[in-house]
Amino acid sequence: MKRFLNLFRNKYFLVSSIFLVWMVFFDRNDLFSQWEYHQQVSKLKQERDFYQKETAKVHQDLDELTSNKEKLEKFAREKYLMKKDNEDVFVIVKEKKD
Repeated sequence: MKRFLNLFRNKYFLVSSIFLVWMVFFDRNDLFSQWEYHQQVSKLKQERDFYQKETAKVHQDLDELTSNKEKLEKFAREKYLMKKDNEDVFVIVKEKKD
């Protein structure tokens, strides 16, 4: 017991303890803030990866459309519902189940 009292009377231990408590709980960059920053960085990395994949897909589609006339026609028919003069286009919309 006396050993613990001597430890708490030691000015270096007290200053170190107060400093540690301050840095962990009260500082601008406390543990909770660091955890939030880590979560935010993880989320941003996931978004970056998603957008990089989407950009790669768009570039691939662009290369296919500019190089192949048949792909361009298929793309125009599917995405923009374009048609030739002598044909009809039927759009089928699936009902959403509530």
